[in-house]
Formats: sequence, structure tokens, C-alpha cells
Amino acid sequence: MSTLASSPHYPQQPDSKFTSGPAVPSRVHVELGKNTPSVYSFFEQATSTWTYVVVDPASKEAAVIDPVLDYDHPSGKISTETADGILAFIQEKRLVVRYILETHAHADHLTGAQYYKRSLGGNVPVCIGSRIKQVQQTFARVYDVDSTLFNDTFDVYFKDDEHFTLGGMPCKVMHLPGHTPDHLGYVFGRAVFTGDSIFMPDVGSARADFPGGNVKDLYNSMQRLLSLPSDHLLFVGHDYPPDRDVEDVVTIEDQRRRNKHVKAGTDEATFTAFRSARDAQLGAPKLLHPSLQVNIRAGKLPLADKEGRVFFKVPVRATLALSG
Repeated sequence: MSTLASSPHYPQQPDSKFTSGPAVPSRVHVELGKNTPSVYSFFEQATSTWTYVVVDPASKEAAVIDPVLDYDHPSGKISTETADGILAFIQEKRLVVRYILETHAHADHLTGAQYYKRSLGGNVPVCIGSRIKQVQQTFARVYDVDSTLFNDTFDVYFKDDEHFTLGGMPCKVMHLPGHTPDHLGYVFGRAVFTGDSIFMPDVGSARADFPGGNVKDLYNSMQRLLSLPSDHLLFVGHDYPPDRDVEDVVTIEDQRRRNKHVKAGTDEATFTAFRSARDAQLGAPKLLHPSLQVNIRAGKLPLADKEGRVFFKVPVRATLALSG
């Protein structure tokens, strides 16, 4: 049992600093069944990311899953408009946030975990899979980061099959490697928050070619999800709709019937051949370098220089001898 199960309530008082007003959820899911929370889904359009506010209606205890910061790549400007709207929503509903849950170290957006933690009083734990340490070691070398900066960066490092509670509701942690080695899913009753381990049926699956990713692990993680009861609900981390409105959730049964990459009957060899060939054609995500440098440190920016400036590093690959 995780030590979080006995964590105290954290006092959080509504304030008026979020002047933009509460965000309106893109989707609302309530009365989903026994031990299943209400789910408020917020879609961040610039990176096609879903952030979830998961609530035990009886206690009003909540968890925030995969929060986002706004980042304008050409200008280097980071802002908190999306986060402020969700925080204002949390305050309006008088929710008590117990956990900030990361599904993995994202490579396509900057996490807002530290901003949420500070805005909520500084005591809400930021949680991630224990194998984040492997990801940190990999990218410390890529970006020349002092590994001591990772000491206790996150507050909780979950292992597979750990449990914690949200109000009166149990949550089971699922290790779902493949897209990244640290990847987790969170199972609250019928509701399963999958991150990038599976997408909507007409989108299929995520890439598995990042350092530490593994296409066979991804296949096995998807099969683990598809082995859950058919009425379970999979809440995805992103949506990239080909010709429909964005969606956040699908049943296991629908995934088994329609997922274009791993529907029922798709064997490992077929999936790995397709996914490997597809990944070989993909370019790097636009926000890869800033995202990883922030996300492996739980939302903390790189250290400022003596003039207070903060920079992201971009590794350069060149065949010409032009340095010096």
C-alpha cells in the first residue's frame, strides 16, 4: 500500500488571483459507477493534450492528471492561462486536490505540475512512475544536466500495482511501458487514465521510438489494458481526430472492436512491424527539447544564469566541422 493512503488533508483556500475565470470543461462525466470518480476533462488545443480533474463526489477530494503549461516556441514565452483556468475551476467547485498525477515524462508539452503545487499551497505531492529515474539518467546526458538536480524532484515514485485512495475511492497504479519506460496508468473503479499508452480507436497507438521506448513493451501494455473488463472506460492522454470532434474516452469493448492498430486478433509481430515502420517516418515533436528539460524535473525550469536568464538546450547534429 502506498504511503499516500494515510496522507493528511491539505488546506486549500479559494483566492481571487485567477482573474480569467474558471475554465469550462470540454467534457463532464458523472455517476460512472461504484468507486468511480466524476471526471472533468480539459482539452489544451496547442498540444492536443487532455488534463483531467478527477473528483470523489462524496468528499470533494480531487486529483489533477497531466497538467499543462502554455509555451510559445518561437518567442520562448511560458504562460499559465490554461492552468489558471483549471485552478479557478477547482476553486469554484471547492475541491481539495490531494494529488498531481503524471502518466509519464511528456515530450510534447511542458507540465504544469510545479505551478499547480505552488498555487495549491505547496503540499500536494507530484507523483510519477519510479522508472522516471531511468528517463532522468538518459536525458541528463543529452542535456548535460547535473544529476544531483534530480534528487527528490518528484514527491512520490509509484511502482506497478501500488494502491492509494482518493477520498473513499481506491486507485490502482498500472505500469504501462513502451511509449516511455516510466509510463503509468491510473485505475479508479471503471475509469482508467491511460496517458499515451493507447489512443482513440481511429488514432490507434503512440510512437515507441523515444530513448527507453520499446514497441514490444507498448504492445504488451496495450494488451494489458484491453484485458480489463469490457465496460471499463479508457481516458486518453491526447486526441488527434482525423475527421471528428475531439474525444476523451472510449470503452474497452470499443477499443477491442475498432482500434486500428491493436483491435482483437492483432498479433505482436503485426503490430511491431507496423509501429516500427511508422515511427521511422516520424519527425521529432516540436516541443521535444523544452518539454523534456522541464518534465524530467517535475515542471521545474532549468537553473537561471547569473543574470537571471533561463535557457533551454538544443543538441545539434552536424556532419560539418563548424564548431570552435
